Amino acid sequence: MHIWVDADACPAVIKDILYRAAQRRGIPLTLVANQPLQTPPSPLIRSLRVRQGFDVADRHIAAHLQPGDLVITADIPLAAEVIAKGGDAINPRGERYTPDNIRERLAVRNFLEELRGAGVATGGPPPLGLAERQAFANALDRLLAQRRATEVRP
Repeated sequence: MHIWVDADACPAVIKDILYRAAQRRGIPLTLVANQPLQTPPSPLIRSLRVRQGFDVADRHIAAHLQPGDLVITADIPLAAEVIAKGGDAINPRGERYTPDNIRERLAVRNFLEELRGAGVATGGPPPLGLAERQAFANALDRLLAQRRATEVRP
């Protein structure tokens, strides 16, 4: 398993949670962004800077992810691609994207994009609070524990 982070918009507190989880569980973690990132010194954690441009980081993650990898992203089309390739995806608020909910998330995203295109102000998500940070940490722990349980079974 490898953890990929769509890091341009990922909050620092979520990255900190991921750094600790990667170290604790011995899982490689790659942050992909179009700007330089500081990461803790660790052979498990690296940052990868991609060129500027629309969805360049997303395309890099999608091109390199393997079935069973985990991607942290708020980008719903990227999450859909991750699921189609056999990976898992969680957003920074702790919502796990699944084959059962991704079509609905894509439909809502597309609808809101149409509204914005028509000039309707739809607003953005509220700021990330303590409850969302805890939800993310819990979702990450659950997913990693599930993975560990399936790896241990003969």
